Amino acid sequence: MASGDIAPQNSGVIDLIGAYNDEGLPLGAAVTSSGRISAALFPGATFDTPPFSRDELVMLDDALRDASNLAEVRFSTFIGDLGEDVTADARAILARCPEPAYAALIAVSPNTRDIVVVSGSEVAGRVNDRVAELGVKAAVPAFRSNQLIDGLVAALRVMATAVARP
Repeated sequence: MASGDIAPQNSGVIDLIGAYNDEGLPLGAAVTSSGRISAALFPGATFDTPPFSRDELVMLDDALRDASNLAEVRFSTFIGDLGEDVTADARAILARCPEPAYAALIAVSPNTRDIVVVSGSEVAGRVNDRVAELGVKAAVPAFRSNQLIDGLVAALRVMATAVARP
């Protein structure tokens, strides 16, 4: 079927929920120029995301933007299950980010209570173990109170400030 062709349908409704585009993202999602994923929903569908409020997600998005701009590093976050080798899994996630060589990822596995910070080859000298440790230390108090977004925002702010170029 060529682009723009109308798909034949029997019931009057095309079931596109669960379908993916050429980039491997759900239909209605796209990677923005900043590297974030923007998604739209079909009527009646719901986001399949963690139970964060809209305000929390906006706060995280703002923190990611501000940290990335301040530090000149593409910061990303991941909340979800990491396998047995959490660092290898975090590196695999980082590799799928836009411009992974210039990126840093804070990966949190809430069920196993793992926090991993990995960075790309071009920023590894700046987003190093010391900076990662500062970020984790900033996040842990909020994480202990089950405030994942607050912890990630704290980590992003501390890490971005630590690696910002004068």
